[in-house]
Amino acid sequence: MYSIGLDISKSTVDIFIPINQSNIKIKNSMQAIKSFYSKLQRLYKKDIDKLVFVFEPTGTYSNLLKKFCSERNIKCFIINPKKSINFAKAIGQRNKSDIQDSVMLSKMLVTALADEIKVPIINIVVEELHELISYYKFLLKQRTQYKNHLEAISTRNHSSVVTKNIIKEIKLLNIKIDNIIKEMKELIKSDKDLWEAFNNILTIKGVGDILAIVLLHHFIKYPYTNQKEIISLAGLDPISKSSGTSIQSKAKISKAGSKLCRSTLFMAVMVAVRFNDELKIYYERLKQRGKHTTVTQIAVMRKIIIIAHSLYKNNEKYDEKKCIKFVA
Repeated sequence: MYSIGLDISKSTVDIFIPINQSNIKIKNSMQAIKSFYSKLQRLYKKDIDKLVFVFEPTGTYSNLLKKFCSERNIKCFIINPKKSINFAKAIGQRNKSDIQDSVMLSKMLVTALADEIKVPIINIVVEELHELISYYKFLLKQRTQYKNHLEAISTRNHSSVVTKNIIKEIKLLNIKIDNIIKEMKELIKSDKDLWEAFNNILTIKGVGDILAIVLLHHFIKYPYTNQKEIISLAGLDPISKSSGTSIQSKAKISKAGSKLCRSTLFMAVMVAVRFNDELKIYYERLKQRGKHTTVTQIAVMRKIIIIAHSLYKNNEKYDEKKCIKFVA
């Protein structure tokens, strides 16, 4: 197989072609991708079917390439971003640029398992769910901005007209957010497998519709991940800095992942530690050991992801008797 490394951004795609050791940059558009593939056909000729496109899933930016590969029956190795970061460190790549990343991605084909190299399947429901989640995050951001502004002007003697308009906008955003959640549920319901996975996650005490949707989206976005990786991609993996005696810092979460996943989980923890016996025991056990409240809450957030990910992977419902192994 011949691996083509593609580093995808919003407007461009940096590409490394091993056969002639060349780097090219094209627009991230369907027309440019088609033109690029025609060039590959001239270069590889009879071996064109042995090509593998190697790239990271960059949300909506990589959708065009995935769609093209699906239509043209082109094999792909879609890499977990955390895996590529670790690979870059392993080969000693100290500098980072789009060109270097495309070369590095091309080399990563050697790490692929047999079932990881395949033609991508475009699931219309999943793609639409990605779009709805993006819009949902946009609405949440808008609402937060309005609330912050309202709080700021409440301490000053501004006209009530501004206050009334902001309150009105917040109410409208709340309606839009509720409608988007309903649309996401209806969309998930239209796919039998997604609906079953959604309901399996909902069986966890303390997990509501919003968190179940967010977690389901998180899992389908990164399908080839283990428990450690899925926690890392939510930005809940612990990091620390220590070197000799001069550099010593407490461990903290990386926050290098889904902000929506973290914020939604944090709200769910408040409910889970009250109504979920296993998570309540785990939470209280950590508190008894003298752990700070924030540390224990983050630990419970990790456990919820681990449990939900297990249910998603194994197509199972939450079982309190089995759950004891997750909180041991």
